[in-house]
Amino acid sequence: MPTYDFLCNNCNQRFDVFLTFAEYGTKPVACAHCNSKNVRRRMTKVRIAKSDESRADSMADDFSGFEGLEEDPKAMGRMMRKMGKEMGEDLPPEFDEVVDRLESGQSPEEIEKAAPDLGTGEDSDE
Repeated sequence: MPTYDFLCNNCNQRFDVFLTFAEYGTKPVACAHCNSKNVRRRMTKVRIAKSDESRADSMADDFSGFEGLEEDPKAMGRMMRKMGKEMGEDLPPEFDEVVDRLESGQSPEEIEKAAPDLGTGEDSDE
């Protein structure tokens, strides 16, 4: 059964209501906090699930121009941040640290000198 979000115009509280598609628009809704019928529906964000294939296609479109990234750490950082978000997975804190440093303008070589053990965890090939 779908959940609909509402806001009470009297007490300004938000609340959810479970309604079938047939009930929506026909069944009266009252505030769960003050029982007022003076309510309005809230429009919520919609999430769209992407397949791995569509996520890869999106990354390929966005990152087709890798040329020159070695000379522009800020652009490399932006690209890595966007790629990390597109992957839809939790990345280790080291990833964020490296991306933050790149976005601040630090070169990959400077990052490696400052933190030589970054990215050399147990599952690394080094």
